[in-house]
Amino acid sequence: MPYYNTDGFTQVVTPLQNLWSSSITFVPILVSALVVFVVGLVVASGLGMLVERIFASIKLDSVLKQLGFEPHFERAGLRLHASRFLGQLAFWFLTVAFLLAASDILGLPSLSIFLREVLSYIPNVVAAVLIMLAAVVIAGFTRASVQASVKGARLPSAHFLGSLTWWVIVIFGLLATLSQLNVAAEVVQSIVTGFIAMLALAGGLAFGLGGRDYAAHLIGKLREHTESH
Repeated sequence: MPYYNTDGFTQVVTPLQNLWSSSITFVPILVSALVVFVVGLVVASGLGMLVERIFASIKLDSVLKQLGFEPHFERAGLRLHASRFLGQLAFWFLTVAFLLAASDILGLPSLSIFLREVLSYIPNVVAAVLIMLAAVVIAGFTRASVQASVKGARLPSAHFLGSLTWWVIVIFGLLATLSQLNVAAEVVQSIVTGFIAMLALAGGLAFGLGGRDYAAHLIGKLREHTESH
C-alpha cells in the first residue's frame, strides 16, 4: 500500500481549524460590542438633544448674556451657546461611556484604561468651566462696586482701579481653572507664590519709600509722649 504523509496535512489543517474556532467565538462578541455601541450612540444623541432643549427652555444663554459673558466670547471669536455646549458634553460623555462598555466586551484593556481616564477627567472640565464663569461674574460685580465706591468718594482713577480689580480676580480664576484641570500644577503654584511675594514686596517698598516720613513722624510723637511721662 502506498504511504501517505499526514504530518504536512495536519500542520495546515490544524491552524485553519483554530482560526475558524476563534472566528466563531469572536463574531458574537464583536456583534455584541457593535450593538452596545450603536445603542449607546442613539441614547447619547437623544439625551444630548434633551439636555440642550432643557437648558434652552430655561433661557440659559439669555441669563449668561445678562451677566455680561457675551463680550468675552465675542473677543475670543466664539459664539455664546451654553445650551449647545452642555448638550454636546452630555452626548460625548455617554458616547465614551458606551465605547468603554464595548471595549470591555471586546477585551481591550489598554483602550478601556484610556477611556476610563477620559471619563474621570470630564468632571474636572465641568468644574473648571464653572470656576471660570464664577470668576468672571464676581470680577464684574467687584469692578462695578469698586468704581462706584471710588467715584462716590471723589477719588481719581476709578476706572483704573475697577479694571485692576477685574483682572486680579480673573487671573486668580484662570489659575484655579488650570489647577482644576491639572495643567502644570507645579507651575501654577509657583506663579501664585511669586505673585503673592511680588505684592508683599511691592507693598513693603511702597510703604518704606512713600510712608517713611510719616512713620518717622509717628515714632517721634510716640517718643515725645513716652518721655513726657
